[in-house]
Amino acid sequence: MTRLRLGLRTRVIAGFAAGALTLSASMALVSYELTRSELITGRERAAVRSATFDARVIAAGLNTDRPDIGGMIRSLDTGGNRRVLVFHLGQWYGRNADTGASSAIPQRLQGLVGSTGQGIQRLRVDGSPAVIVGILLTPATALYEIDYLRELDQTLRTVGWVLVLVASAVAAAGAGLGRYATRHVLRPLRSVADAAQGITAGDLSARLDESRDPDLARLSTSFNEMVDQLSRRIEKDRRFAADVSHELRSPLQTLAASASVLDRRRDRLDERTAVAAGLVVDELARFQSLVDDLLELARGDLPAQLEPVDVGELARRAVQRRRHDPGIVELGTDRLQWTVDRRRIEQVLVNLLDNAVTHGGGPVAVHVTVERAAGGPVGVLEVDDDGPGVSPADREVIFDRFVRGRSSGARGNDSGTGLGLSLVAQHVAAHGGRVLVLDRPGGGARFRIELPGVL
Repeated sequence: MTRLRLGLRTRVIAGFAAGALTLSASMALVSYELTRSELITGRERAAVRSATFDARVIAAGLNTDRPDIGGMIRSLDTGGNRRVLVFHLGQWYGRNADTGASSAIPQRLQGLVGSTGQGIQRLRVDGSPAVIVGILLTPATALYEIDYLRELDQTLRTVGWVLVLVASAVAAAGAGLGRYATRHVLRPLRSVADAAQGITAGDLSARLDESRDPDLARLSTSFNEMVDQLSRRIEKDRRFAADVSHELRSPLQTLAASASVLDRRRDRLDERTAVAAGLVVDELARFQSLVDDLLELARGDLPAQLEPVDVGELARRAVQRRRHDPGIVELGTDRLQWTVDRRRIEQVLVNLLDNAVTHGGGPVAVHVTVERAAGGPVGVLEVDDDGPGVSPADREVIFDRFVRGRSSGARGNDSGTGLGLSLVAQHVAAHGGRVLVLDRPGGGARFRIELPGVL
């Protein structure tokens, strides 16, 4: 099961939102409980005061010879939220003749009133929250007053929803604050990423502004020093490769000229000497190709020289240059003007065609198309061959320098330098693109070049 990995910005925003939600929810819960406790306690005190007053009225009326308990209850000002019941000599009395409300008085509360003289209990009566206050008037008489808390319950519900909305708003504000913070905090990281991307594309002049953010001065200084050292190292290696390749050219040309003389007179030599002369000529040609590739690698670290290029025409010329059928070039789009480095892209096509001849039984198709992607149109070049394909294990290393796939012997001769595909990868990277190897439908290999931002 693949675990979802969130980006740094998403994690920071989520952290701000979670922190704000936790804090606001805690404060809302505490506020709600304090408000609820205070309101209910106040309402209970008010209920006790009202019940005490009503108890005095009923107690005074009981001192007559023939007390009218129902009339005394009806004379009480109970409003619409309170209900008074009197238990006298084993009988219940209320405002109305129906005393069914007596079933709402818990036995536990009745026992508490009988033993202590007074009691209070919160419960639900007829589906509504209520407070019942009981007061003992005489050993045979007790008053019970039911105070309904409908308005209080509705008020608490409203307060609860308001606090929930406030907590949600605070969480949203926290997420907005996190988004704002990450936009500014991660801006230096975007600068580092842009500089690193430029360096990857071959622009070794990319640097960070050390005075832009004092808190990141050390990072900027270290990054710039690293790039300086890398630039010096790359330049040193490039000069070394270029100097060595240049110095090899003169003696190599002399050897090639001498070998060509031997090759032209091969029919005058004995068989053993003729075979040796042929081997010398072949190896010198391979040596010449290796030197040319080394010189190309030495120049490959330089930035791409971009210009509008008709890539369809460039592909046809590369195919004709290698004496293949121009009909294998297939143009899948009318947008053939791409902004690329003409020399590099032509070298990419030539190297892939040569690789198809050397290891893949020859090229069978060259596709030039444009595909739609999330970031915009992508220029795509594909070269198909008719060989056995490239094994999945080789696809990870086939573009490294001096690496030839383990199946190269099966795909053709083994006379390559091991630098052709490395040059392809280097030239494509200079354009900010990528190269990969796929299986061609019907058999063979498909080398695919993707160049974003060239249209």
